[in-house]
Order: sequence, then C-alpha cells, then structure tokens
Amino acid sequence: MIDEPGTKLFHQTMPFTERLGIEVLEHGPELVRSRVAWAESLCTLGGVLHGGVLMSLADATGAVCAYLNLPEGKAGTTTVESKTNFVRAVRSGYATGSSTPLHAGRSFIVVETEIRDDTGKLVAKVTQTQAVL
Repeated sequence: MIDEPGTKLFHQTMPFTERLGIEVLEHGPELVRSRVAWAESLCTLGGVLHGGVLMSLADATGAVCAYLNLPEGKAGTTTVESKTNFVRAVRSGYATGSSTPLHAGRSFIVVETEIRDDTGKLVAKVTQTQAVL
C-alpha cells in the first residue's frame, strides 16, 4: 500500500523523485521504505535498471530517514558520503529500498539502505553519511 503523505514528502522536498516515479511505502524514524518501478526508460544495456536510479532511490530514502532522526532544533541534512555495493540486477518489477539509522548524532547521521527486488533478493546495499545542518 502506498504511503501518500510519505510520497508527497519525497516529491515536494526532492522533485527528482517524482520524475523517477518513486513511491513511499512507509516512513518513520526507525524505517523508511520506498520503491521505483522498472521501466525501459530507466534502463541501461540488456534491460537492466540503471545503477544511478538505484542509487537515487537509496539516497532519497536514506535522506528522509536521516531527516526523521534530526536532533531537536536542526533544519536538515545533506549527503556527504555514500557507498554502494551492487549484487544483483533488476530486470522487471520494482526495486524497493529500506533505510534504517545506524547512528544519529549531533553532527552526522549514518543510514543503511538495502534495496531488494520483488522476490526479496538483495540488489544493493548502501551506507551513507548525512551531515546535520
């Protein structure tokens, strides 16, 4: 089921996510989940969903997770480091990202995102550091 308020949050704060067609499934401080549908226009050779699309999904999902874990009185975050390991291609269906906070500090928030395909198989694992603004 689509989380309409979460999807609106993504699209209003990161318009690029609307252009990619990212939908939010749930959002809260402990878990943010979103997905992007496979589309030929988002693919590279061989009908494989482009790695940049997967990284964008992870970055947006992780950014909202970091935002929901901001220390009191802080206004936002920005990605300062992101590490992606791709382990499987997406050739159909959806890629779903699930972000959880690993560390929520005063200066930095570290988030881990797993991207899985429709069968639940791991597609990519992303660790990102967000600077607290």
